Amino acid sequence: MRLVYFAAVREAIGVASETCDLPAHVRNIHDAIDWLASQSPGHALAFQDKARLRFALDQAMVPLDAALGDAHELAIFPPVTGG
Repeated sequence: MRLVYFAAVREAIGVASETCDLPAHVRNIHDAIDWLASQSPGHALAFQDKARLRFALDQAMVPLDAALGDAHELAIFPPVTGG
């Protein structure tokens, strides 16, 4: 799966995107975030407060408990503020 990171998530991990073969037990976004957080200190930092993050599967906004299904891309970003 292609993972795309934005803003503070990208800065903590150090890359804008990566491609990963997620383990079989990873079935939804919550599982994916837990697994990703174990991959490096940067990932752990980026995903320490997953309730604040926002997610898109194949460019459609979804909640944290959304099933990954056959999606090709998961985008992860912090809440956006404007002004």
